[in-house]
Amino acid sequence: MFLEFPVVLLQAIVKDKIIDKAGEMFLTLGFKSATMDDIAKELGVSKKTLYKYFPNKTALVDASTEAVHNTISEAIDKVKSQNYNAVEEEFAVKAIFKEMFKNAKTSPMYQLKKYYPETYTKLAEREVCMFRDCNIDNLEKGVNQGLYRAEIKSDLLVNFYFTLVFGVFESELYSNDMQEVMQMEYEILEYHIRAIATEKGVKELEKQLKNINLN
Repeated sequence: MFLEFPVVLLQAIVKDKIIDKAGEMFLTLGFKSATMDDIAKELGVSKKTLYKYFPNKTALVDASTEAVHNTISEAIDKVKSQNYNAVEEEFAVKAIFKEMFKNAKTSPMYQLKKYYPETYTKLAEREVCMFRDCNIDNLEKGVNQGLYRAEIKSDLLVNFYFTLVFGVFESELYSNDMQEVMQMEYEILEYHIRAIATEKGVKELEKQLKNINLN
């Protein structure tokens, strides 16, 4: 038993390294373009080693997207634990996505929907839950801080905002270039906040917009 534990631990470390490297390459090169051969070569292992932990590329895509989702979720929790006002918090959360996908050429969600629809569906379900919880909390905070109007209907607004954000990935009307997608997400965020903000909230919005334009 004492000999087995280090082996199990080592296997877990190797598996995590594979997931991390695969996630990095999928985001940079694309889910379709990054092959199992590419990932094995980058890690300095045989392709047989990859298949020891993942029976096929789809399983590795599943694992890597779940890991990215968990990383984003943890980062959002950290942001929400800071003493940000509601508008500032929204921009801090958006900055997480901007940093996470800064090397991606094409929208990861667009790629998943096109090439790995089952993975996309599972990820979208997790994203919906995270998105909803995050935004309900933000709306309540904004109302309490006098940044959002007291009469807003939280459930309806979350659905509106969610439809706008995910519409960027669903519709053929928009580019799937990641830099353009991120710009559109900032435009949607501005649209969302202007729709619900008080005069005080608009002033904070203008401050945040100025900050991101300076950076």
